[in-house]
Amino acid sequence: MTVTFGYTIFYVEDVAATIRFYTNAFGFSVRLLTPENDYGELDTGNTVLSFVSADFAASNLESGGGFTRLDAAKPTGASITLLTDDVDSAVDLAVSSGARHYVAAIDKPWGQRVAYVLDPNGILIEVATPVHP
Repeated sequence: MTVTFGYTIFYVEDVAATIRFYTNAFGFSVRLLTPENDYGELDTGNTVLSFVSADFAASNLESGGGFTRLDAAKPTGASITLLTDDVDSAVDLAVSSGARHYVAAIDKPWGQRVAYVLDPNGILIEVATPVHP
C-alpha cells in the first residue's frame, strides 16, 4: 500500500473570498471553484490547498460530532507554511491583500527567515525562506 499527501482543506465561511485573498496575496492560481462557491482549490505546487464552506463541512461531519470553526481573532494550533526567497515582501503583499501581522519577521539561528500572518479567516500562515540542510 502507498499513501501520499493529497491536499489540505480549511473550512471557511466564504470560499470565493478566501480564494481571492490567496490569489491576490500569494499569486496562486485557482485550480477549481465550484459554481456554488462552496469548494475551491488553489494550485500551490506539489500540494493542493483547498477550502470548503463551513456550512457544507458541518453537514459532512455532523454524525461525527461537528468541528470547531475558525476564529479570526486567534489562530488554531496549526499553520500552513509558504516558502519564498523574500519574506518581508511576501508579508507586505499579504497584509495589503487583507492578512493581519501576527509575528514579525525574524532570522532563525539555522539561517531561515520566518514571519507569521493571519488570513482573513484566522488561518495562521508561516511565511519563510526554505531551510537548506
